[in-house]
Amino acid sequence: MSPSELAALRGEPSYVWRAGQERRLAMIARWAALDDACVLIAGCGVGMYAGEISRRYRARVEAFDIEAERVAEAREQTPHALVAAAEAIPYADNLFDTILSHEVLEHVQDDRAAVREMVRVLKPGGRIVIFVPNRWYPFETHGHYWRGQYHFGNTPLINYLPDMLRDRLAPHVRAYTARGLRRLFADTPTRVVTHYRIYGGYDNIIARLGARGRILRDTLYRLEGTPLDTFGLSHLLVVEKAG
Repeated sequence: MSPSELAALRGEPSYVWRAGQERRLAMIARWAALDDACVLIAGCGVGMYAGEISRRYRARVEAFDIEAERVAEAREQTPHALVAAAEAIPYADNLFDTILSHEVLEHVQDDRAAVREMVRVLKPGGRIVIFVPNRWYPFETHGHYWRGQYHFGNTPLINYLPDMLRDRLAPHVRAYTARGLRRLFADTPTRVVTHYRIYGGYDNIIARLGARGRILRDTLYRLEGTPLDTFGLSHLLVVEKAG
């Protein structure tokens, strides 16, 4: 797939719904309220998760993204989509039962401010579900810069470099350690419900390799929640606001 014009700045949202997205939706439904819930998609991209949650659950889904072009597409999935920044969420305090931030925090200008805004608009007892890139995944999936030129695609081992070197090659995106991610919630009225690292959907690999690809995927999935999830693709962090 060729990258969009926003790939370097915002990453690429989910454009299609496949097994990987289906699995993540099941995780969201496991750890947070969706039925009859007021749900915010914080950084909705083109609206894939907003649309699926709206169709499958009796949820009131609100959504926002900073890119107007993507919000226009998202409105085809859900009419309640706004152009807004994560650091200034345009909703009242204590409004939402569930907030989903799916591979978004790594792109925002101020991730600490974005986290505090999500906590602000979350109801007491509500939950935030966050997916973000894992620093120890062997590839940087958002491409890299070399001599001023952006190169799209997976780049091996960039995230294993010291910060000074890593941030020169990938200044456009963050990758989080477990401690660094949880530190964003320091001094907020929240508690961690669950936190582990997950492996990808590997839909393209399965399409090429068939049964061998499925065996690889299922083997990696069994490592989640063990010390061997250190090399997973993304963090799954769920926090609950004190009630």
